[in-house]
Amino acid sequence: MKLFISLYIISITALSVFLIQEKELEESMARGAEIYADFCVTCHLEKGEGVAYTFPPLAASDYIAKNREASIRGVKFGQQGEIVVNGVTYNSIMTPLGLEDEEIADVMNYVMNSWGNTSDTMVTVAEVSAIQKQ
Repeated sequence: MKLFISLYIISITALSVFLIQEKELEESMARGAEIYADFCVTCHLEKGEGVAYTFPPLAASDYIAKNREASIRGVKFGQQGEIVVNGVTYNSIMTPLGLEDEEIADVMNYVMNSWGNTSDTMVTVAEVSAIQKQ
């Protein structure tokens, strides 16, 4: 009986944590979608497909999946120089967008969980704040 009660408590606790995190991610993504529409859609387009050889795709992006910190840094401080996304080399300039750390976390959560992208870990304000310009 004690084992059953222990397993029940552990299961309920785990489910509660999962549901809370899921709700936080959904709320962050909703805010991120608005930020994306205001700041990112012009270059990366409505469904994150980008413009071939000019603006890299965010949809199903191997770069975002493999370069989480660099992706956040690019949004936070801008980016220039060559990057390879889905096997295509891009060498454009992305100017800093002037977003707050919370806005960056939200838009990254939106991008990292949309258009074929999935992330097991939510981007947090603390994570964004810790990233420094190189």
